[in-house]
Amino acid sequence: MNFQQLKIIRESARCNYNLTEVSNMLFTSQSGVSRHIRELEDELGVEIFIRRGKRLLGLTEPGKELLAVAERILNEAQNIRRLADIFSKEDAGVLTIATTHTQARYSLPKVIKAFRALYPGVRLELQQGSPQEVLAMLLGGQADIGIASEKLINDPAVASFPYYRWHHAIVVPNEHPLVNQQPVTLQQLSEQSLITYRQGITGRSRIDEAFSRAALNPDIVLSAQDSDVIKTYVELGLGVGIVADKAYEAERDSALTLLNAEHLFETNTVWLGLKRAQLQRNYVWRFIELCNPRLSVSEIKEKVFAQPQENEVVIDYQI
Repeated sequence: MNFQQLKIIRESARCNYNLTEVSNMLFTSQSGVSRHIRELEDELGVEIFIRRGKRLLGLTEPGKELLAVAERILNEAQNIRRLADIFSKEDAGVLTIATTHTQARYSLPKVIKAFRALYPGVRLELQQGSPQEVLAMLLGGQADIGIASEKLINDPAVASFPYYRWHHAIVVPNEHPLVNQQPVTLQQLSEQSLITYRQGITGRSRIDEAFSRAALNPDIVLSAQDSDVIKTYVELGLGVGIVADKAYEAERDSALTLLNAEHLFETNTVWLGLKRAQLQRNYVWRFIELCNPRLSVSEIKEKVFAQPQENEVVIDYQI
């Protein structure tokens, strides 16, 4: 048994048992992946995967047990490799944060400014992507911290902490008729050409759910990944925008009027995520604490190194 075999077991589960994706993730050949699987099953004397012909469909019961052990071994091996860096460079290094455009643009600047004042020797890297991409970067080791929506609280390999709550809001050109028709209703919105986030981004599911519950079919003429793009097209008069309330800045967005939509769409929460059971430099814990001062470093560490519990209750330390 070797580390490469354990990595293959882990990546197979992450890649939905697609061996082509597993081989790409591990920079090896598909035939090499298959060979490692056969050799490990021969060594253990049990089948690890459920198969249909040459396709892998899932893990057998022994395979599931092996996956849990493999995760622990690989995490501990990574921790050993990180030890020297952690204790020799406590106030220097690189902090990589995977997050969405909205967080990078609107919620993080003040936190990053405060962090830089505390740790001038730490270089920051912001990797932007969708919530799914943020989760993948965190689990794959390309990021130290993930900041996104509910994706981070649905994966047992991630310890998640609340960052802040937010609501959707409506943005329209200053002379738009809806400015004089507040509070805006879902019926009124459904009669407009709408511009909002694409599927999977910044609480889009909350928007879809609200219209669905009201049995309304909104006319979403344009969807985009970030708030600035949405506001640009609203300014051009192409439709009514639905964005995160934090994405509106009165001075910069002077051509637009912000309309309250808290009564229309459910509240959203942004989450901070750390990979479970992974050692971190002190400045990583401190960054989480700066994002949400109601969390303490000891509470953050305790959750990261605790075993995930089924139906775990997330303590809602909101800013």
